[in-house]
Amino acid sequence: MAQKIIIDTDPGQDDAVAILMALASPELEVLGITAVAGNVPLALTELNARKVVELSGRTDIPVYAGCDRPIARSLVTAENVHGKSGLDGIELPAPTLALQPEHAVDFIIDTLRQQPEGTVTLVPLGPLTNIATAFQRAPEIIGRVARIVLMGGAYFEVGNVTPAAEFNIYVDPEAARQVFASGVPITVLPLDATHQALTSREWIETMRALPNRCGPAVASWTDFFERFDKEKYGSAGAPLHDPCTIGWLIRPDLFEGREINVEIETQGEFTTGMTVADWWRVTGRPANALFIRNLDRDGFFDLLSERIASLP
Repeated sequence: MAQKIIIDTDPGQDDAVAILMALASPELEVLGITAVAGNVPLALTELNARKVVELSGRTDIPVYAGCDRPIARSLVTAENVHGKSGLDGIELPAPTLALQPEHAVDFIIDTLRQQPEGTVTLVPLGPLTNIATAFQRAPEIIGRVARIVLMGGAYFEVGNVTPAAEFNIYVDPEAARQVFASGVPITVLPLDATHQALTSREWIETMRALPNRCGPAVASWTDFFERFDKEKYGSAGAPLHDPCTIGWLIRPDLFEGREINVEIETQGEFTTGMTVADWWRVTGRPANALFIRNLDRDGFFDLLSERIASLP
């Protein structure tokens, strides 16, 4: 039976690839896509989500707009990475798919109330504002969540937006702290794992040569996205962060990690937004997350390639 998921996202080129991968995977039933402010402001993330859904041909998937700012801070965005639109690299047409009138937080709450307990997994690919807000407004839904599978944080790789913090957690650390303290089972795909999911020129050109519209779009997004990482890290390609969440849902055997305690720093002078990951279990605090450390890069890209090739 397909896993029921809600994707919470701030597209972002790698978010877009993750959405395409999920919509191409029969193992997953995407109940809806909720947009949050993050890589770019909400008006663009919800627009980008609708463009990607329409590109996939899955116009049966509803898209909802959520929170336009973090719980307690001003919004920090990442146009320097993702471009002014958030999806720079290829010009997609304005979507005909309508934005749903319901607020994303209300959709998350209503869906968790209506679906059988323990059957819906939340898949946040951006700041955790929508998820934390839903938990605040309707705490009774927390126990109904099967699992949260998120991209965010780091331990050995440390930060990509500050020396200590990964972007998704840094944008709304108060939201992240609430989610990690919720008691919901959590799988974390941190930079430690996602930086192993590096694109190659050969893979990008394979995507560009696919006889569909999604493959060339993925190639164009990656062309734009990788320029930042090549300059910053000196890497041969770009890490596809967000698709790792979908990969774990479909093929957890491609990933390795351990159950540890993760706390979120909200007060540090230099460390705000840090995921304080007790990898060596020195604190005695109970584990609250499966923290992924490694992935099978070739197996992951084989899976991703197969799914993108199956799309229109």
